[in-house]
Amino acid sequence: MASATDKKATIYRMVMEEHTCPFGLKAKDLLRRQGYEIEDHQFHTRKEVDDFKAEHGTPQTFIDGKRVGGYDDLRALFGKPVRDPKAVTYRPVAAVFAITASMALATSYAVYGSPITARAAEWFIAYSMCVLAMLKIQNVESFSSMFLNYDLLAKRWVPFSYIYPYAEGAAGILMIAGALHWLSVPIALFIGGIGAVSVIKAVYVDKRELKCACVGGDSNAPWDSCRSLKMR
Repeated sequence: MASATDKKATIYRMVMEEHTCPFGLKAKDLLRRQGYEIEDHQFHTRKEVDDFKAEHGTPQTFIDGKRVGGYDDLRALFGKPVRDPKAVTYRPVAAVFAITASMALATSYAVYGSPITARAAEWFIAYSMCVLAMLKIQNVESFSSMFLNYDLLAKRWVPFSYIYPYAEGAAGILMIAGALHWLSVPIALFIGGIGAVSVIKAVYVDKRELKCACVGGDSNAPWDSCRSLKMR
């Protein structure tokens, strides 16, 4: 079995004042964690980068004189998962609900001395609405484009696709405060009801495959990732 000193790799990466290639840093760290002795070649000028990139691309890693490729190629070589940016994933939705559930339990503990209370369930829904609204508002144009693909009301009245995230956030904030239930509850029920009918029609009647717009318009999360809470 080869010792750590027998495992040698050469990496070529961009390290300039205005930009350091993050994938070069990741590749170097991965090689170090795999026990490789690294010969680190850094490009400090745009000309050096362009000359090398024209032939190989950057960053590039060589092991035992053989070209491996970039960071993703290196991960694949070591049997580590390589993310496909187009792949459907439940991770964004799971991350939101895991964090908001933790926030609700922590808030309940701080207020009542116990994480398991009826109010914790309310806070979980409210925190989730606020976080989901924030994600939509970050790029409301992208969200509205995805939303218009299936929401029945938005298709008839386009401004609803822009109003939706702000209404969702306002309802969530009021629910956290425990204030103006006469306003927050109808808003939540209205947007949730319209959404449920829209998704049921699209998925079960029209047999369409939908991407979930609940975490904004830049996600590849499938709709069924959050249907249990009837959020989109």
